[in-house]
Amino acid sequence: MNNDLVIRTQWTGDPAEQEALIKHEWLVTNGLGSYATGTLSGVPTRRFHSFLTVAHPDPLGRYAMLNQLSELVRFPDGSVQKIGGIESADGTLELYGMSSLREFRLDYGVPVWRYELQNHVIEKWILMPYMSNTVHIGYRLVSGKGPVRLKIRVAVHFRPHNAALDEGLPATSYDLQASDGRLEIHGLSIPPLRLFMDGDSPAFTIETKRFTDILYRIEKQRGYGAEGDLWSPGYFRVDLSPSKDATFIASTENWESVLALSPAEVFQAEIERRQRLMSAARPELHQGMAQQLVLAADQFIVAPTKRVVETTRIRATGGDVRTVIAGYHWFTDWGRDTMISLEGLALIAGRHVEAGHILRTFAYHLRDGLIPNMFPEGESEGVYYTADATLWFFHALDRYIEITGDRAIFKELLPKLLDIVDHHVEGTRFGIHCDADDSLLVQGDPRYALTWMDAKLDDWVVTPRRGKAVEINALWYNALRIMEKWLTEENLNTHVGEIAKLADKTRLSFNQRFWNAKTGQLFDIVDGEDGKNDPACRPNQLFSISLCHPVLDQQYWQAVLQNVRDKLLTPVGLRTLSPDHPDYKADYHGDLRTRDAAYHQGTVWPWLVGPYVDAWLRVYPEQRKDARGYLKRLLERHLHEACIGSISEIFDAEGSFTPRGCIAQAWSVAEILRVWVKVSEDSNSR
Repeated sequence: MNNDLVIRTQWTGDPAEQEALIKHEWLVTNGLGSYATGTLSGVPTRRFHSFLTVAHPDPLGRYAMLNQLSELVRFPDGSVQKIGGIESADGTLELYGMSSLREFRLDYGVPVWRYELQNHVIEKWILMPYMSNTVHIGYRLVSGKGPVRLKIRVAVHFRPHNAALDEGLPATSYDLQASDGRLEIHGLSIPPLRLFMDGDSPAFTIETKRFTDILYRIEKQRGYGAEGDLWSPGYFRVDLSPSKDATFIASTENWESVLALSPAEVFQAEIERRQRLMSAARPELHQGMAQQLVLAADQFIVAPTKRVVETTRIRATGGDVRTVIAGYHWFTDWGRDTMISLEGLALIAGRHVEAGHILRTFAYHLRDGLIPNMFPEGESEGVYYTADATLWFFHALDRYIEITGDRAIFKELLPKLLDIVDHHVEGTRFGIHCDADDSLLVQGDPRYALTWMDAKLDDWVVTPRRGKAVEINALWYNALRIMEKWLTEENLNTHVGEIAKLADKTRLSFNQRFWNAKTGQLFDIVDGEDGKNDPACRPNQLFSISLCHPVLDQQYWQAVLQNVRDKLLTPVGLRTLSPDHPDYKADYHGDLRTRDAAYHQGTVWPWLVGPYVDAWLRVYPEQRKDARGYLKRLLERHLHEACIGSISEIFDAEGSFTPRGCIAQAWSVAEILRVWVKVSEDSNSR
């Protein structure tokens, strides 16, 4: 394969490497919201670690279907060696194959393990065929005398992927059906798991076992139940030789679909699909580390076929449904994350048709002038407690029209866009309304956190930010100017004057109210719940400079940027609160309450690199090279840690800037991809 599309990590077998092998993770997806994921070692450390987690139709949601495999190799001399590992409840680690692992690599985004075992070299790879709830786990004898016998034991616990580890496993077993080399495992109210081994002399042996008290160490660190059981129906065996690979297949699709193509044909089809993705992306992404991010971006764009009614209705009109998974493993699709991510994930990647589907999908769900904040797991209806997602919708639509030239979508959505503006002016849910005195947007509801700083535990809203939030009003002004531009370009002058007047007043009020001369930066909130202004230094003020239509007067740009740079910039993104603030938290760790207390109170978010670079180039347009150097160093640092080849959700705010949260986050990948193109020497993007 193309060496430019390989991330390679070498291992020696030294016991000192074991901890790193347990901490590093991999991720494979299928375009439906389903996934396979785990640690490089094979030791499961999260409840989400599974070789096949399937997005079932609502109301089921995503279920872990194939939890673990243990692999044993029998050599021609009769000796055996195991690959993989599992951790027991007392904290001891039963080592299987970590000492024999010599390389892990992502090859065109496909995870590959290379093992050296008794003068033999065996490679294992994992992929999911696109738009199929299926996983292929392939094995190849690269060198050494063959054949060798491969034994693969299956272990399962059918449960919602975010459910407690001890939830739902039957006391005895699941039902088994086996015939003609095919095995089906049946649970209650979900499609069966279908298993098949392709290779020489395959066979399945029924030998049921129950593995108890398995410890998932990250769940323990995060304050959740950390022990669970798995049930095994038995094991497959197959011969592996230099002339014949073996592939273990697990799926919830029907048998006709599972076996329609040979494993070799499935593998080749997937590589060709990824090659087309690379070819469609912007030329600036055709070399270097950015290529990996194009493949990472593909993991987040999904067809939410689990929402059957929505999909049926939209397809009946000639459209199609697409959305964005905000992060793996536990996020679903979020309106804010989707709109921020659209340009980086889809538009600069050349996936224009899918970008249009995403915009129309969310427009379909508009209610009371708002797009959904998110769609809960296993539910078809969204929830709407957000003050900014709908404003980001204007931004995403503007970028879509500018890049694709598809102006028909504006005319199609015009009634809904005008309805959004009307609802914001007159007032809509959650206290969202335009203040008639200054035209600034107000938001606040004691039950919710409505901005992107949305941590909430039970009744505790960590960063309520009720009042007039700085980025909400930057987005409000940007949306009004975008709407004014569209109406003017289409000669639809009925509303232009009114919207322009509203935008003018918003800008004037913004600069009068948000500029804090004492600190040389912007207030984070004006007219807060206590009637006061919040002087906290947060990255939210960057949006007053970074958006297409900056609301902040240019005379203030440099001071704002300098404050953000001095107090918030780190090697991996921006802190969410200045270290000199009394509420600042340097580390994101511990149970849910402790983590939520730090989530937006110092914790670093890499997606904020996007607006930071936008603002930097507004202030220092000649210093594009400096911005590119920063991005290059970030990727060199991070693409080999946490989830190999992707970008984490968050990082600690100090020290070694440890990756935290989701192992792969849509807007982290999207925003760094977007500004990578922007700072490229041959880029003509804004």
